[in-house]
Amino acid sequence: MAYKIISFPLTMSFGNTENTVYPTLLWDKQNIILVDCGFIGALPYLEKALGCHGVSVAQITGLVLTHHDHDHMGAASAIKRINPHVKIYASAIEAPYISAQEKPLRLRQAEEIQLTLPPEQQDFGRAFCQMLRTVEPVEVDVFLHDGERMDWCEGCRILWTPGHTPGHISLLLENDALIITGDAIALENGKPVIANPQYTLDIGQAQKSMEKLLAIKAKAYYCYHGGVFPQK
Repeated sequence: MAYKIISFPLTMSFGNTENTVYPTLLWDKQNIILVDCGFIGALPYLEKALGCHGVSVAQITGLVLTHHDHDHMGAASAIKRINPHVKIYASAIEAPYISAQEKPLRLRQAEEIQLTLPPEQQDFGRAFCQMLRTVEPVEVDVFLHDGERMDWCEGCRILWTPGHTPGHISLLLENDALIITGDAIALENGKPVIANPQYTLDIGQAQKSMEKLLAIKAKAYYCYHGGVFPQK
């Protein structure tokens, strides 16, 4: 095996709805890198999904967190507990929120929105804020920088794609002309869009980041929300 790049569905119930996200596995002779890891409580679902590809959480050598949202890092601390040798990678800007050295920006945003919600949405808002408070922090071991080249899968370039959050990153797999977008691009009805624009912290930057990725004209975009674009 030279290497494998696998986007796989991770489905679990979250609240009253069933959600599917698409983490990516970068698997070569030296590394087994997971990019994003799902919601709080996702660990058993992640184990099952990875098992379908012949790998376990205990074998992962690295976990890349594209940003600090709960659906991307919710299982990170649980992974670290059962696999203490796994290295956690993220941008230096996102790291303080991932480790809870600073209050996560998503929680700050939710608390601010809560103050403006109409009475019939107050209960939902309170529950959402409380859920965000239960996200377990995890220490970031390695900071990733814009333009940095990792040796994963014979060349993985880090791309700074802020907007959804200030330190959001995406990954370019150079040999395969493939981009792992995180939340810089989502798919809706088979078309690339800004992920959750109502929660995007800087919509102008997010638009520029999406345009930056699309301008690369990659052969495929692995979107955390929606799957692979273009769809085969």
